[in-house]
Parts: sequence; C-alpha cells; structure tokens
Amino acid sequence: MVKVVVTGIGLVSALGEGLENSWQNLLASKTGIKLQQPFPELEPVPLGLMGKQPSELKRLTELVVTSALKDAGLSPPLPDCAVVIGSSRSYQGAWESLARQMYEKDPHLKGEIGLENWLDVLPHINAIASARQIGAMGIVAAPMAACATGIWAISQAALLIQTGQCERVIAGAVEAPITPLTICGFQQMNALAKTGAYPFDVQREGLVLGEGGAVLVLESAELAKQRQARVYGEILAFGLTADAYHTNQPEPYGKSAIAAIKQCLERSNLTPNDIDYIHTHGTATQLNDRIESKVIQQLFPKKVAVSSTKGATGHTLGASGALGIAFSLKALQEKVLPPCVGLQKPEFDLNFVMTAQQKAVKNILCFSFGFGGQNAVIALGNSFSW
Repeated sequence: MVKVVVTGIGLVSALGEGLENSWQNLLASKTGIKLQQPFPELEPVPLGLMGKQPSELKRLTELVVTSALKDAGLSPPLPDCAVVIGSSRSYQGAWESLARQMYEKDPHLKGEIGLENWLDVLPHINAIASARQIGAMGIVAAPMAACATGIWAISQAALLIQTGQCERVIAGAVEAPITPLTICGFQQMNALAKTGAYPFDVQREGLVLGEGGAVLVLESAELAKQRQARVYGEILAFGLTADAYHTNQPEPYGKSAIAAIKQCLERSNLTPNDIDYIHTHGTATQLNDRIESKVIQQLFPKKVAVSSTKGATGHTLGASGALGIAFSLKALQEKVLPPCVGLQKPEFDLNFVMTAQQKAVKNILCFSFGFGGQNAVIALGNSFSW
C-alpha cells in the first residue's frame, strides 16, 4: 500500500488566522468564543467568530488553501493535484441573504450574491474554485457529511493516493456556518450553549457554533521524498460507518461508532493499546459527550489521553474534523498534547488533558460523529521515515 504523508497545513479559526497562532493560543488554554450579536434580530449568543461579523466561505477557503501550499513549499499551478474540500453548510449564508433580498423586497438590502449569479454558490463550487485557484486539472470532490465532513474528505483524499489515482491531494473542509437559520435551528433543538463550550464537563450546556477551516497537502511518501519535503505525520487508515438510526441523535450504544473505530484500527494494524491520544468529537452536548465517553471507556485503556478542542474554536461543524487532524499533527510534531479547553470538572472517568502536556506520541485517533449517524475515525502516526 502506498504511504500517505502530510506535508502542509493551512488553518483558520476563532483562535487565530493561521496554524501557528491558533496552536499557540490553544496550548495556552485560550478560547476564541465570545458572546456575540451579529444579527440584530436575534439575541446575543456565544460564538466562535474570527471578526466582528461572520466570514465569507470563499475568503476562508482561499486563505487556508494559500496557507497550506505555502506551508508545503509548493506554488501553483499544480495541474496533477486533486482537490477534495468539503463543507456541511457550504454557501448557506449567501442563500439566506438571497432569500431576504427576494422576499423582503428591500431595494437597499445587499448580499453576497444576486439572483443572476446563483450558480456561483452551489454547494460544490467551493471545491471547484479551489481547483481553479491552484490550477488543478485532476479529480475534484466536494463531500458533505454533516460534522463528519472534514475527516471524510481527508480520508477520501488519502484513498486516492493509496490506490494510485494521484500522488498529491489538497484536502480538508471549511465552514462559515454562523447564519440566522443555523443559529435558530440549533436553538430549536436545545443544542446551543448559553455561555460557552465545556466539553465533557458536568456543567456543559451544549455546542457553540464556530467558523473556520483546515486544509492539508497530502502526498505519496515517494513524492514527498523526491522533493525532500517536511513531513508532519502519516495518514495510517480510516473508518467510516453510519448508524441508520435517527436524523440527529446518535445510536444510544455507539455500535456503529465502535465499528468505525475497530475498522480504522484494523486497517492501521494497531490495537487500542497502541493509541497515545484521542482527539474526540467532544461537542459539549449532553448526548454526544456521554455516548462518546462510553465508547472510549469500552474500547481503550484508561491511560489513553483524551481532549476536545471545541471549547477553544467552537464547533466548526463540517470543518471540525479537519481542524482536529491539523491540531493532532501539530501534537505529533511538537510532542505536546492540546488541552480540553473549557473543561473544569469532568463528568466521565477518562484521562483528560486539562492543560497542555509534554508527551512523545506515536499514534493518534481523531473522531467525528455527525448528524444522521455519520461516524468518521482516522489514524495518524509519526513513525514514518525515508
């Protein structure tokens, strides 16, 4: 099997406009979550905004793609590079703006788009725009798998390389989900927090929406070796399953989540004892944190380190798994585990990383569990050498 390595990372989040800035703030247990009121018709809520107003998807994507290529030491055009960039909400904000223009009939109301250029904001256009940005003429995919999108996209990209369909892929997910409809939808489900995000805490209130994204440059080990690229780590394997249970509630016993984890471990030739750290989904909702904790307790020894970074970035929905992978690769590279920001008093008996922790790690798992019971697990390792 062809080995797949990560040679570049681009990341933006409420913690900072850049991988290094976000990483250092994360290690310092800072949070990008603040009480915000971007829409005057809605009450203030805690949000992970990068600025005072919600960002545009196009700008965020261009930013992370440019950063990833620069980090990998690459310059466009890259005609043989595939593109797999997903989003669970895509251009929803633009569509909401367009609907207001159409139905409120306010001639002074301006949005990102007008009815004449609605084709520019179809869900898959973001990936196509990225391909144009870097001059890529190969495979383009735009997966949408709810909160599992980021890991799903990077897994699909790794598979393209492993099966010999290409040697380089730029892959990840970007989300600009802070819109009136998204906020109201999660509020109707009683899933939104009122003060902040506190994953796995006895006082957790729910999730906090955040914007941002992460894009990785994936290459075959041979291509990376040829150009003597700096390597963050190796994509070992992945597991993808679906609950087939409920539109927005996880299966109560985590059966298909467990199946995804076992699938990933088997494909990686790893056992639960080989895992040093788990970057959890950790949304700070009652159901997710309880079921995810039970799954970890059932499968892994108590020594495995565990944390969620959503208390720092907010829940970036489809992009959250891509951010988790990016932070986990930094943990592999720098031998530091990121803290579970927002966690004060754990409800569950797990080995939570409460503050940044120096630790040499070899193997990491990242979890994402999305609406519709979409489960995605990916294994990362740093034992790779030329």
